[in-house]
Amino acid sequence: MGLFDSLMGRSKPPKPDLDQLFGIPSAAITLQASLDVIPTGRGSVAFRAPEGKAFSDVLAEVKALLTATSDPDLEVTQDTYGYTWLTITSSDISDLVTDLHAVNVSLQDAGFGPQLLVSLVGFRRGDQNFALVYLYKRGTFYPFAPVGEPRRDNILELQLRDLLTNDLRIEPDMTRWFPVWGAPGL
Repeated sequence: MGLFDSLMGRSKPPKPDLDQLFGIPSAAITLQASLDVIPTGRGSVAFRAPEGKAFSDVLAEVKALLTATSDPDLEVTQDTYGYTWLTITSSDISDLVTDLHAVNVSLQDAGFGPQLLVSLVGFRRGDQNFALVYLYKRGTFYPFAPVGEPRRDNILELQLRDLLTNDLRIEPDMTRWFPVWGAPGL
């Protein structure tokens, strides 16, 4: 950040800290103890898939890496906005987070970090599903609790925010808590 940016009150956004993902298992314990929430065993990484062989090679390496270290179910889909979602299903929350971290790091190390959008881990309370969403470019989390495509459970999202402040770096700017309607892994 330069002198001019300092004088104008501008600041750089925080760098992505993918190790923040490893806070999710402790957040899951907090959620289970406080709200009787359980992980769904599903998580996903969203990214803008560039064209070309280099990216398809990296994606193939990621799949090979994940299947070599564990046996998660992998699914690759595209949403209506053009983002690619790599969805992982695993029975253990720690393994799921490790796999999500490996996907993010592999894409970042291969130079595709700017294409990363979010990672999310799904949870369930009763019959309602919600997710903890990691914003790659901000290095923060926010809860997303859909109740149907145009509606969200804002009360639950605020409750989750307050409950998880000691476990995760929560995004303070709620205008950045954008909805991820129909996201795989929810």
